[in-house]
Amino acid sequence: MAYISVTKLHQWKPRLFISGASNPSSLNFIQSFSSVDESISAGDLTSSPIPETPVSGSPSEPGNLTAAEAGEKASPRTPRGKLRNPEKIEDIICRMMANRAWTTRLQNSIRSLVPQFDHSLVWNVLHGSRNSDHALQFFRWVERAGLFRHDRDTHLKIIEILGRASKLNHARCILLDMPKKGVEWDEDLFVLLIDSYGKAGIVQESVKVFQKMKELGVERTIKSYDALFKVILRRGRYMMAKRYFNAMLNEGVMPTRHTYNIMIWGFFLSLKVETANRFFEEMKERGISPDVVTYNTMINGYYRIKKMEEAEKFFVEMKGRNIEPTVISYTTMIKGYVSVGRVDDGLRLFEEMKSFGIKPNAVTYSTLLPGLCDGEKMLEAQNVVKEMVERYIAPKDNSIFMRLITCQCKAGQLDAAADVFKAMIRLSIPTEAGHYGVLIENFCKSGVYDRAVKLLDKLIEKEIILRPQNSLEMESSGYNLIIEYLCNSGQTSKAETLFRQLMKKGVQDPIAFNNLIRGHSKEGAPESAFEILKIMGRREVPREADAYRLLIESFLKKGEPADAKTALDGMIENGHIPDSSLFRSVMESLFEDGRIQTASRVMNNMVEKGVKENMDLVAKILEALLLRGHVEEALGRIDLLMNNGCEPDFDGLLSVLCAKGKTIAALKLLDFGLERDYNISFSSYENVLDALLTAGKTLNAYSILCKIMQKGGATDWSSCKDLIRSLNEEGNTKQADILSRMIKGEEKVHGSKKGKKQASVVS
Repeated sequence: MAYISVTKLHQWKPRLFISGASNPSSLNFIQSFSSVDESISAGDLTSSPIPETPVSGSPSEPGNLTAAEAGEKASPRTPRGKLRNPEKIEDIICRMMANRAWTTRLQNSIRSLVPQFDHSLVWNVLHGSRNSDHALQFFRWVERAGLFRHDRDTHLKIIEILGRASKLNHARCILLDMPKKGVEWDEDLFVLLIDSYGKAGIVQESVKVFQKMKELGVERTIKSYDALFKVILRRGRYMMAKRYFNAMLNEGVMPTRHTYNIMIWGFFLSLKVETANRFFEEMKERGISPDVVTYNTMINGYYRIKKMEEAEKFFVEMKGRNIEPTVISYTTMIKGYVSVGRVDDGLRLFEEMKSFGIKPNAVTYSTLLPGLCDGEKMLEAQNVVKEMVERYIAPKDNSIFMRLITCQCKAGQLDAAADVFKAMIRLSIPTEAGHYGVLIENFCKSGVYDRAVKLLDKLIEKEIILRPQNSLEMESSGYNLIIEYLCNSGQTSKAETLFRQLMKKGVQDPIAFNNLIRGHSKEGAPESAFEILKIMGRREVPREADAYRLLIESFLKKGEPADAKTALDGMIENGHIPDSSLFRSVMESLFEDGRIQTASRVMNNMVEKGVKENMDLVAKILEALLLRGHVEEALGRIDLLMNNGCEPDFDGLLSVLCAKGKTIAALKLLDFGLERDYNISFSSYENVLDALLTAGKTLNAYSILCKIMQKGGATDWSSCKDLIRSLNEEGNTKQADILSRMIKGEEKVHGSKKGKKQASVVS
């Protein structure tokens, strides 16, 4: 795309123009164009003294072609549509400098493009350069290469460009070297350098340049003094300004109205109100009438120090002198009234200026609207916004819209708040996540959820939250309310989409996370809820017990007890203690699914956490473990139960094992109970012994009977003789003899022979 620049039209001269210069092959076609918009006939072109270049390789007869003929040869048919304006040579040069490094090759390209450099071309290239480096390189090159001799205008232009880019040493050197090139100084050059140093904040150099003017013999008029006053007063050097003002008078340079306006502005800037008033009176004594700028400066100065009564006096005086207040006058007064809380007076002036045909500008609106918000005049604020939209004027500070939306919502005017939002769109002001957040929050608080969801849809669709240029982010009070509503109304997936965008901005709100888990769980999507749970774990976000509970219940409803158990473990690891009903639900589901050992581990966690309910289910789990051969695991669980004061039904377990023919499991359980002196009835002993004897496990029966008798158990088992006979038949005569003597009382037996032995738990 060509770089569009402002040209110096009054100095344009007809010169060579190369069409399609971006294509090297097209350089063979040289046509004569004028840089000003003038219509040139074909006859004028053919009569031009510029020699025509023959087209290389043309099938036409030898000879020179006119520019018109060359154009006809190149374009055999009339193109459709509007013809594009040819690109100007200075724009081509600027584009070449911007896209290529400054090398000898680039210099040669420019030279081949422009056979002769004139004043207009050089000035326009300097003006159109993309940056100051390009301008400076071009300025020096055309001079050193002998292509052009700079004059006062090109020097002024390069000093302006370098000053704007804060390349002030280069600008100073170029200025001081002008006489060596035969170019005379004038005051404007030095004024420009003084102002450039001032804008860069280097007041000392501005003063040095001003003093240098006298040394170099450059006349210092009021223009130089005005530039110096502006620089030093901008930096608060009011005493220096007074000294130079007095020196100016001594030199015979008389101040103008503009001089006094600068001095008054500077003194107010330094809060020197009395000095500013003295200069105001002095200018009137010198016969210099204050103008609207002077009065605006006085009004602005008193507004800055919160003295609106004084500002009003100058405003009235200005009207009394038949000086019509401008939009700046009214805006400054309105700003002052707003700053001291006199919003009604500001609104009165706002209406007054419109009645006099003075149209408020963007600054006026930006000044008045915050005051209306502070004064809770929301109806008036709404009317001002409508007026802005009708005139298509956007305020200078876009933050006022956030304030308007917030205040309208606070006043309960949700429709008005929505109108402010629409006004932003009509004024082409970018809406940000913060604006959406305030509206969504207040729509939710008022129960208008459908409007909140519509706004949310736009927010998600346009990915406004993810825009890097956002300055107003969505607050938690806004997104938490809408997320909670969506999760409770079966739209958790939409809520998750919103929150995932927020997570990309670094949001880790535990309330939103837990609401998403609840929502997915209620909707029967525990996998999605569990994924959210894992994200929370990775980011170390606190998880609520209620969210875990709903997730576990959702897994159980879906028939996935293993996942429910995983979630239950996570709940415990996160420091939450499930209630007994939750433990029971998980254990029952696992038990019914045949996952006995997993149910046993849940039972283990339950007992360790001090939950002593669900003992009926515990007995079923222990029984299943023993029946399936997981004896050691069952014994470990029994030991844990006993240590926590929960005694299982040993007699019932032994009875079931014997009935099911699980004699070894019954033997180990009985042996475990005997070693720890647990409460086991004699009938259980007999059941185990009978089962062992029936199964032909005589040595096991002998071993356990000896332990029973050593613990003081009874010896009147009805099947003792049968056991002794079986031992003898199997060749275990020694064991049979020992058992016979024990029964006959030949060996010492400790303890009583009661039917049921009571013993305390071994510590």
